[in-house]
Amino acid sequence: MNKALGLATVLAFGMSSAAIAGGMAEPVMEPDVVEAATSSSAPGIVVALLLLAVIAAAASGGNGGRVLR
Repeated sequence: MNKALGLATVLAFGMSSAAIAGGMAEPVMEPDVVEAATSSSAPGIVVALLLLAVIAAAASGGNGGRVLR
């Protein structure tokens, strides 16, 4: 019984010392994630409104290049 207890003790200490043999590791800090600011859809609306204004001007008042007398 003493031999079994001694063997168990030796194995327990032998396994635990192998587990902590590396010592303390330096903590790894992950970089902060920064999201880029997104722009609004205002430029898309401005382009659409300008296109609509050009089409409306072309459809409304052109006299075909003729001079009115």
